[in-house]
Amino acid sequence: MNLADDIKQKALDLGFDLVGITDASPIDRQDVERLTAWLDAGCAGQMQYMYRNLDKRTNPAKLLEGAQSVVVVGLNYKPPNTPPSSVPIGHIAPYAQYEDYHRFIKKKLRKLTDFLVSKAGPCLKFKICTDSAPVLERALAVRAGLGFIGKNHALTNPRLGPQIFLGEIITNLELTPDKPVAACCSKCDKCLAACPTGCLQPDGRFDAAKCISYLTIEYAGDIPADLAAKIGSHLFGCSDCLLACPYQQNAPPCKNTQFAYYADRTAFNPDEILGLTDEEFEIRFADSPLLRPGLAQLKRNAHICLKNLSNPSVD
Repeated sequence: MNLADDIKQKALDLGFDLVGITDASPIDRQDVERLTAWLDAGCAGQMQYMYRNLDKRTNPAKLLEGAQSVVVVGLNYKPPNTPPSSVPIGHIAPYAQYEDYHRFIKKKLRKLTDFLVSKAGPCLKFKICTDSAPVLERALAVRAGLGFIGKNHALTNPRLGPQIFLGEIITNLELTPDKPVAACCSKCDKCLAACPTGCLQPDGRFDAAKCISYLTIEYAGDIPADLAAKIGSHLFGCSDCLLACPYQQNAPPCKNTQFAYYADRTAFNPDEILGLTDEEFEIRFADSPLLRPGLAQLKRNAHICLKNLSNPSVD
C-alpha cells in the first residue's frame, strides 16, 4: 500500500467509518458564490462567526502554510436501536445524545497525526479541524469522496446516510486525492416535507434563521411566537429532515463503542430542565453538546415545549 492507503486504513482502525483525501486547493467557485449569497441574504441569522474568516473558510491552504492535502474523516452517529423515550416532549437531536463529538474526533485525529509523523518524519506539518474551525468541511468531504450534499444541506453518504460527523487534517504531505461519489437525492423531497418551519426551500435555499436547530441552540433572546409554535416538542436541536431521508432509514447504527452514547438523553421532561441550577446543569452535561446554549436558553426552550404541549395542534 502507498501512504494514502496506509492513512485510510489507520483512520478506519481508529474507529472512523469514512475517510477520503482531497487536495488543499481553494473551494470550488460555485460553492463560494453560494456561501456569499447565503450570507448576503441574512440566512445565517445571529451566527456572526459565519461572516468572519471567509478567506480561510474557502481556502484550506490559508490555515496551514505549505498545505498540499486534506484528509477528511467521517463518523456515523445514527443512534442504536433503543426503545423510544417515554417522555412525550423535550426531545433532543440525535447527535446530542452522544458525548461532545468535537473532543472525541479531535482525540482520534491526534492519534492519526501521530501515525502520520511516524510515517513522514519531523518535517510533517498539519492542522486538525472539526466544524469549530473556519473551513467548509462539507465541500471538502464531497471532494474527498465521502458523499454528496443532499436537499437537506447535509453531507449524505449512500451507505451511512446524513448523520455523519466530520473532521479534517490539513497537511503539507502530497497525497493522492480521491474522486467524488456519483449519487444524489434524485426526485426525493422527503426532507423538505418533514421540515417543521419550511427553512428548506424547493429551489435549494436554506434559511438557517428559521431552522429549529438554530433557534433552540444558536438564537439568543425571545424566539418569535410564530416560529416558537413550530418548535413543537424539540428541546434541543432538530433532525426531522435527516430522519426523513431514505438513505438514513437504511443506514446501520453507529458501531463505534468508544463514542459514548446516552440512551437517557433522547428526551427530557421540560419541568426537569426548569428545576436545574447552574451548578447542576454544568455537572450533569459536562460532556454534552447541551452545554452550548447554556441553561438560560435551554429553560427558554423548555417553556416553549410546555406551551406547545398545551396546544398540541402546533406540534
